[in-house]
Amino acid sequence: MATIATLFALALGSAAAFAVHRFRFFGRNGVSFLLVLPIALPGIVTAIALNTTINNFRIPFGVLTIVIGHATFCIVVVYNNVIARLRRTPTSLIEASMDLGADGWQTFRYVTFPAIRTALVAGALLAFALSFDEIVVTNFTAGPTDTIPRFIYRNLRLPHNRPIVNVVALGVILVMFIPVYVAQRMAGGGDVTATAAKAEAAEV
Repeated sequence: MATIATLFALALGSAAAFAVHRFRFFGRNGVSFLLVLPIALPGIVTAIALNTTINNFRIPFGVLTIVIGHATFCIVVVYNNVIARLRRTPTSLIEASMDLGADGWQTFRYVTFPAIRTALVAGALLAFALSFDEIVVTNFTAGPTDTIPRFIYRNLRLPHNRPIVNVVALGVILVMFIPVYVAQRMAGGGDVTATAAKAEAAEV
C-alpha cells in the first residue's frame, strides 16, 4: 500500500509542481496552499476530513481508501522537493535547449529530468517512509483492513504479544530509517521536512 500511495504521490506531486512553477493562472497560490495543507494540519484533522469525504462518496473502506488517504499527505513531500529543485534550475538551460531545436519532450528528457531526478527519488523515498508507518490517517480510512502500524498499536498493551511487537517495531524503524536517510542525502537535507511544508503554507 505504501508503494502504491508513493506512486500516486510521485505522479500527482510532480505534475502539480510543474504546473505551479511553469504557469501563471488564477488560483495558483490557492492550489499551492491546498497541496501543503494536509501535512501542515494536525494528523487527526486530516484523518477526520478524509473519513467524512469517503463516507460522503460511499467508498468502501479498504486498501483503496488507505491509498487515497496516504497519497493525500504524501503528495506535498514530492511537490516540495520537485518545485524547490525547479526553482534552482536555471531557465537558461531550457531556453538554450529550445533554441537549439529540441522539442518539449527532448528538453524534458535531456535537460529537465536529469536536473530534478534526485529530487524525485528523494521525494518518493520520504513519501514511502511516511506512508509505511502512518497510523492516525490509517485508523480513519482502513476500515477492517490491517496494516503493520495498526498491528503494533493493537497489540502493544498485550503482555504476551510484546516480544513480537518489539521485533516488528524494530523492523519498521529500520525500513523507515533507510529511505529517510537516503532522501536527506539526495535532497541536501533542505527540502524534505514537514517544517518546510508548514513554512510554505504560512507564506501562501
